[in-house]
Amino acid sequence: MKDEGTISERTAEGTKRPAGMKYDILIAGVGGQGVVLASRILALSAMKAGFRVSTAETIGMSQREGSVSSHVRIGDEISGSLIPEGKADLLIGLEPAETIRNLPFLKEGGKIIVNSHAIPPASKPPGSPEYNPGALLSYLKTGFPDFFCLDFTRLAEEAGTYRAANVAMIGAAAGMGILPFSKEIVLALMEAEIPEKHRAVNRAAFEEAVKKIKLISTSQDGKQKVKSNV
Repeated sequence: MKDEGTISERTAEGTKRPAGMKYDILIAGVGGQGVVLASRILALSAMKAGFRVSTAETIGMSQREGSVSSHVRIGDEISGSLIPEGKADLLIGLEPAETIRNLPFLKEGGKIIVNSHAIPPASKPPGSPEYNPGALLSYLKTGFPDFFCLDFTRLAEEAGTYRAANVAMIGAAAGMGILPFSKEIVLALMEAEIPEKHRAVNRAAFEEAVKKIKLISTSQDGKQKVKSNV
């Protein structure tokens, strides 16, 4: 089932839209991981920053841990709500297998942030191989230079709830400086969009991810360490 244009080509009221910029983000995971919420946070943050935004979701059997992906298209040169294959600037994979599944969308030189916490399929055809997330992560590590991997589920759980892994991954992207808007804009948006009872834990997960990125990037051999956090 596809739901296109959830937030379709709008700009934040009262802001000046920056010109001549385009940035495509694909978020992939399974039902229950908060793919759609992550998409909404990123899209509304971009709007708050003054960009035009278009989004679309593709949702499988989301209640049974089926594949879920969300396309967030930011900027002037948007043609359609779905990111064409080979055009995504950033792939945020909340689950290893879903990250691999959506690699065709990533452009050459695009960046990947992946959660190493695996969710095995609820069912598999008889005779099919066992799910081996380690092999998938090794493939990403060797084949994609702009690849960052961390157990964001554990990071979020340590911050208060494993359910905030999606927000932690947005924090990682913000901390790496690869989003076209600041982390302050994201935090302000979260304050407005996330129910009050969940704000503190989501902010903690976000900030912990930012802190983790800064520790890695300022270490002497940061590049190597980024790629070894599998």
